[in-house]
Amino acid sequence: MSYGTYGAPRIHAELREAGIQAARKRVARLMRRAGLAGVSRRKRIKTTLRDKRARPAPDLVTRNFSADAADSLWVADITYVPTRAGFLYLAVVLDAFSRRIVGWAMATHLRAELVLEALDMALARRRPEAVIHHSDQGAQYTSIAFGQRYKAMGVRPSMGSVGDAYDNAMAESFFATLECELIDRHRFRDQAEARQAVFHFIEGWYN
Repeated sequence: MSYGTYGAPRIHAELREAGIQAARKRVARLMRRAGLAGVSRRKRIKTTLRDKRARPAPDLVTRNFSADAADSLWVADITYVPTRAGFLYLAVVLDAFSRRIVGWAMATHLRAELVLEALDMALARRRPEAVIHHSDQGAQYTSIAFGQRYKAMGVRPSMGSVGDAYDNAMAESFFATLECELIDRHRFRDQAEARQAVFHFIEGWYN
């Protein structure tokens, strides 16, 4: 079940996994006839604010997001969820091996506490040893509080270059899925409604 979000390529892939033989063009033709179409991605607003005084961590990933085991590489990022009562911001920590969201947090602000809460959830759930935590150079990730937390917990920080989405492509891919399949299809009345919807999407559907 895709909640009406999948286009012909993903429907075709799902059918193949289920052992159903059907040409991709036939799937697309039948979807058009039934008035079905996948959803497309919205334009994003800027959530990364860099503190030029802060010293970023080295890039330990260099765009290679392959992982040989769970909890060896995490990627992290922030996006926004619009509501009629204002923006709600979502920080996630994604395991590169399983593609699961192992930690996440939501808030009405972009302070360091947001990414700390997401990291703390991931640490409590997974209890990793020397995991690489890869992010952009946003002020939240270069903050003193965040730096103290990963040092205390044995997390190895990694940061991509400035203004390059490909340096955190795996997190961007998750946000594209979230935006197309949930955010762009709803107009949330308030933050509480958005929180509940995101919780059900991540824990009840995506993971």
